[in-house]
Amino acid sequence: MIGLFKVKEKQREQAQNASRGGGGGGASVKKHSAGELRLHKDISELNLPSSCTISFPNGKDDLMNFEVSIKPDDGYYHNGTFAFTFQVSPVYPHEAPKVKCKTKVYHPNIDLEGNVCLNILREDWKPVLNINTVIYGLFHLFTEPNSEDPLNHDAAQVLRDNPKLFETNVRRAMTGGYVGQTFFPRCI
Repeated sequence: MIGLFKVKEKQREQAQNASRGGGGGGASVKKHSAGELRLHKDISELNLPSSCTISFPNGKDDLMNFEVSIKPDDGYYHNGTFAFTFQVSPVYPHEAPKVKCKTKVYHPNIDLEGNVCLNILREDWKPVLNINTVIYGLFHLFTEPNSEDPLNHDAAQVLRDNPKLFETNVRRAMTGGYVGQTFFPRCI
């Protein structure tokens, strides 16, 4: 375990040195961190469902920041479109990517600020996991929301106590409307 911490620390130092542009004159060749190399491999091997797309708003030179769009084809969130931002650390895969939902959504596992409650982005992250796994995890949150591990406790309670009302609330939110005092922009 101590060896892993040393590896992480060394990777952080290398990433910091690379971002400072430490070097000795002449033509500069951009060095890629181990995290960038692994991420490039992960992206080249993506096997996404047809309802998920990935885009690079900063261009292909910035693989560490990208967006994923998920359009569930089943479940409560059928036909909605949900956008997520991914920020990947230079020490990836030793650290999980930071994922935020850009779409305001009525969901037990996504709060109104876009924070996502997905175990593999927290305590269950392991370096053997990859971006494909995270995207499938996010997709799964829309096909089977988890009321047992909520960020939005109100939505989770409604899902547990009254699934029909939960479905009505999801539809109201997705078509652009209020659920309680909160307005949700249209995402269908």
